[in-house]
Amino acid sequence: MNKMISLIFITIGIVFNLLGCIGIIRLPDTYNRLQAATKCVTLGCCSILIGVCFHFGISDAGVKALVAIPILFFTSTVAAHALIRGTYHFGIKLGKRTVKDDYKDAVK
Repeated sequence: MNKMISLIFITIGIVFNLLGCIGIIRLPDTYNRLQAATKCVTLGCCSILIGVCFHFGISDAGVKALVAIPILFFTSTVAAHALIRGTYHFGIKLGKRTVKDDYKDAVK
């Protein structure tokens, strides 16, 4: 039973990672690409780590995977925010289809 749950979580993680890769290729500007990469890859990697926890159970590998989940979750979102903020301050323009720039008012 644990093997089946593990396989399901790992498969979901692989699908999320693939969707993140497709988003990096298909989305129009840097900001959207970073958003797709951050959300999909974070959820995908966390799902894979949950699958590893189910596969190995309460062992060294399972506990390490369980500890890695919050670390990955928080550090990837903070890193993405720093990258997007640096990109904005560097002057990279928004995509042509972007309707509203909420960050512009916050910077002033």
